[in-house]
Amino acid sequence: MALEREIQTYQKELQNLLQHEGKFVLIHESDIAGFFETYEDAIKAGYEKYGLQPFLVKRVQAVEQIQYFTRDLIECHI
Repeated sequence: MALEREIQTYQKELQNLLQHEGKFVLIHESDIAGFFETYEDAIKAGYEKYGLQPFLVKRVQAVEQIQYFTRDLIECHI
């Protein structure tokens, strides 16, 4: 599975990461590469450091927000 190692690292280190709650963490394999104020800054740093290798950018949150998406989007008539 893509990013499995990075997600495991996030979950394993979550208690330590929470001191940076609200920021975006950059993780490559089991390496926590840094914290950033914006998603864009974290993505940019990830590409600069890892190129096209997989890396994870995720907002540090104590409680995960569940988001639902559908592929069957149709025009909305309000």
